[in-house]
Amino acid sequence: MTWAVVRIRGKVRRSAPVTDTLRMLRLTRQNHCVLIPETPAYRGMVQRVKDFVTWGEITAEAVAKLLLKRGGLTDAAVKANSRFKSVWDFAQAVAKGEATVADVKGLRPVLRLHPPRGGFVATKRPFRDRGDLGYRGKEINELIERMIFEEAA
Repeated sequence: MTWAVVRIRGKVRRSAPVTDTLRMLRLTRQNHCVLIPETPAYRGMVQRVKDFVTWGEITAEAVAKLLLKRGGLTDAAVKANSRFKSVWDFAQAVAKGEATVADVKGLRPVLRLHPPRGGFVATKRPFRDRGDLGYRGKEINELIERMIFEEAA
Protein backbone atom coordinates (compact mmCIF):
# COMPACT_ATOMS: atom_id res chain seq x y z
CA MET A 1 0.00 0.00 0.00
CA THR A 2 1.14 3.54 -0.71
CA TRP A 3 0.40 6.67 1.25
CA ALA A 4 0.01 10.16 -0.17
CA VAL A 5 1.32 12.71 2.32
CA VAL A 6 0.34 16.37 1.82
CA ARG A 7 1.81 19.20 3.86
CA ILE A 8 -0.83 21.61 5.09
CA ARG A 9 0.78 23.88 7.66
CA GLY A 10 3.72 26.26 7.36
CA LYS A 11 6.89 26.97 9.31
CA VAL A 12 5.69 28.67 12.47
CA ARG A 13 6.21 26.88 15.82
CA ARG A 14 8.05 23.78 14.67
CA SER A 15 10.51 21.88 16.78
CA ALA A 16 13.86 20.82 15.38
CA PRO A 17 12.90 17.11 15.08
CA VAL A 18 9.73 18.04 13.17
CA THR A 19 11.71 20.31 10.83
CA ASP A 20 14.24 17.55 10.16
CA THR A 21 11.53 14.97 9.54
CA LEU A 22 9.67 17.23 7.12
CA ARG A 23 12.92 17.78 5.24
CA MET A 24 13.59 14.03 5.12
CA LEU A 25 10.10 13.50 3.72
CA ARG A 26 10.87 16.27 1.17
CA LEU A 27 7.87 18.28 2.34
CA THR A 28 9.58 21.66 2.39
CA ARG A 29 6.55 23.82 1.51
CA GLN A 30 2.82 23.92 1.95
CA ASN A 31 0.70 21.97 -0.55
CA HIS A 32 3.57 19.67 -1.49
CA CYS A 33 2.73 15.99 -1.86
CA VAL A 34 4.90 12.87 -1.74
CA LEU A 35 4.00 9.23 -2.36
CA ILE A 36 5.65 6.93 0.17
CA PRO A 37 5.36 3.22 0.93
CA GLU A 38 3.56 2.19 4.09
CA THR A 39 6.52 0.89 6.13
CA PRO A 40 7.26 1.11 9.86
CA ALA A 41 10.01 3.68 9.24
CA TYR A 42 7.76 5.99 7.24
CA ARG A 43 4.90 5.38 9.68
CA GLY A 44 7.05 6.75 12.50
CA MET A 45 8.14 9.74 10.44
CA VAL A 46 4.59 10.61 9.47
CA GLN A 47 3.42 10.18 13.06
CA ARG A 48 6.03 12.71 14.18
CA VAL A 49 4.79 15.36 11.73
CA LYS A 50 1.08 14.58 12.10
CA ASP A 51 0.34 18.15 13.22
CA PHE A 52 1.62 19.57 9.92
CA VAL A 53 0.49 17.03 7.30
CA THR A 54 -2.41 14.87 6.24
CA TRP A 55 -2.05 11.38 4.76
CA GLY A 56 -3.94 8.33 3.63
CA GLU A 57 -4.07 5.42 1.18
CA ILE A 58 -4.12 6.63 -2.41
CA THR A 59 -5.89 4.81 -5.25
CA ALA A 60 -4.42 4.01 -8.65
CA GLU A 61 -6.82 6.46 -10.34
CA ALA A 62 -5.67 9.30 -8.09
CA VAL A 63 -2.00 8.39 -8.63
CA ALA A 64 -2.47 8.38 -12.41
CA LYS A 65 -4.26 11.73 -12.41
CA LEU A 66 -1.66 13.22 -10.05
CA LEU A 67 1.25 12.06 -12.20
CA LEU A 68 -0.37 13.17 -15.44
CA LYS A 69 -1.54 16.61 -14.28
CA ARG A 70 1.08 17.66 -11.72
CA GLY A 71 4.00 15.35 -12.48
CA GLY A 72 4.09 16.11 -16.20
CA LEU A 73 4.36 12.42 -16.98
CA THR A 74 3.43 10.88 -20.34
CA ASP A 75 3.15 7.30 -21.57
CA ALA A 76 6.20 7.82 -23.80
CA ALA A 77 8.31 9.07 -20.88
CA VAL A 78 7.27 6.14 -18.70
CA LYS A 79 8.02 3.63 -21.45
CA ALA A 80 11.42 5.18 -22.21
CA ASN A 81 12.59 5.63 -18.61
CA SER A 82 11.20 2.62 -16.74
CA ARG A 83 10.08 -0.97 -17.04
CA PHE A 84 6.42 0.04 -17.24
CA LYS A 85 4.47 0.39 -20.47
CA SER A 86 2.17 3.28 -19.54
CA VAL A 87 1.29 5.77 -16.84
CA TRP A 88 -1.68 3.61 -15.83
CA ASP A 89 0.52 0.51 -15.31
CA PHE A 90 2.98 2.58 -13.29
CA ALA A 91 0.16 4.15 -11.23
CA GLN A 92 -1.27 0.72 -10.38
CA ALA A 93 2.15 -0.53 -9.28
CA VAL A 94 2.71 2.58 -7.14
CA ALA A 95 -0.72 2.29 -5.50
CA LYS A 96 -0.11 -1.36 -4.63
CA GLY A 97 3.33 -0.57 -3.22
CA GLU A 98 5.20 -2.55 -5.88
CA ALA A 99 6.94 0.53 -7.31
CA THR A 100 8.07 3.95 -6.16
CA VAL A 101 8.30 7.31 -7.87
CA ALA A 102 12.06 6.78 -8.18
CA ASP A 103 11.46 3.89 -10.63
CA VAL A 104 10.87 6.40 -13.43
CA LYS A 105 14.07 8.29 -14.20
CA GLY A 106 13.60 12.04 -14.31
CA LEU A 107 10.36 12.10 -12.30
CA ARG A 108 10.53 14.50 -9.38
CA PRO A 109 9.77 12.98 -5.97
CA VAL A 110 7.70 15.97 -4.83
CA LEU A 111 4.45 16.91 -6.53
CA ARG A 112 3.43 20.53 -6.10
CA LEU A 113 -0.29 21.02 -5.69
CA HIS A 114 -2.65 23.99 -5.61
CA PRO A 115 -4.63 24.85 -2.49
CA PRO A 116 -7.86 22.83 -2.53
CA ARG A 117 -10.91 24.23 -4.26
CA GLY A 118 -13.32 25.16 -1.51
CA GLY A 119 -10.43 25.60 0.91
CA PHE A 120 -9.41 23.62 3.96
CA VAL A 121 -11.91 23.01 6.76
CA ALA A 122 -9.59 23.69 9.70
CA THR A 123 -5.80 23.52 9.50
CA LYS A 124 -5.31 23.27 13.25
CA ARG A 125 -7.61 20.33 14.03
CA PRO A 126 -7.28 16.62 13.25
CA PHE A 127 -9.39 15.08 10.51
CA ARG A 128 -11.46 13.03 12.96
CA ASP A 129 -12.47 16.25 14.75
CA ARG A 130 -13.69 17.93 11.52
CA GLY A 131 -10.28 19.33 10.66
CA ASP A 132 -7.69 18.58 8.00
CA LEU A 133 -4.61 17.28 9.80
CA GLY A 134 -3.55 13.70 10.38
CA TYR A 135 -4.66 10.37 8.99
CA ARG A 136 -7.69 10.46 6.71
CA GLY A 137 -7.62 7.05 5.00
CA LYS A 138 -9.29 6.90 1.58
CA GLU A 139 -10.53 10.49 1.95
CA ILE A 140 -7.07 11.66 0.81
CA ASN A 141 -8.16 10.90 -2.75
CA GLU A 142 -10.96 13.48 -2.55
CA LEU A 143 -8.56 16.10 -1.15
CA ILE A 144 -6.00 15.45 -3.88
CA GLU A 145 -8.75 15.66 -6.49
CA ARG A 146 -9.61 19.14 -5.19
CA MET A 147 -5.92 20.14 -5.18
CA ILE A 148 -5.22 19.15 -8.79
CA PHE A 149 -5.87 22.20 -10.91
CA GLU A 150 -8.19 21.50 -13.82
CA GLU A 151 -7.84 24.11 -16.53
CA ALA A 152 -11.08 25.45 -17.96
CA ALA A 153 -11.73 24.36 -21.53
